[in-house]
Amino acid sequence: MPLKYSKKVLEHFTRPHNQGSMKKADATVTVGNPKCGDLMRFYLKVGINTKGQEIIKDLKFETLGCGAAIATSSMATELAKGKTLDEAMKISKDQIAKELGGLPKVKMHCSMLADEGLRRAIEEYRKAKNK
Repeated sequence: MPLKYSKKVLEHFTRPHNQGSMKKADATVTVGNPKCGDLMRFYLKVGINTKGQEIIKDLKFETLGCGAAIATSSMATELAKGKTLDEAMKISKDQIAKELGGLPKVKMHCSMLADEGLRRAIEEYRKAKNK
């Protein structure tokens, strides 16, 4: 039986937002799932907002994987851009899936992977900054 995807998943799969690499990223991380073969790389650029808070100025991704992996990577970047680092750390796999109009149960691991990539990019940035 074929999987049913929402229009939003199909949009982010066929026309991903923020896809590509980034030169001079403040943090770059790669996450993957050996069981399904999905691989995601996130590039993070941090800026300062008018309140003096660190925000996600830019966020890009490169994903090798299924349509749901590409769509969740795309949505994670959309949800995080412009947010403070603390706000972005609160983005969850469930929020990513909900914003995409839901995911088939067997594809929820893709939203988990996108969530992990986003969080790890922020953590890597913070580690590098505090050295």
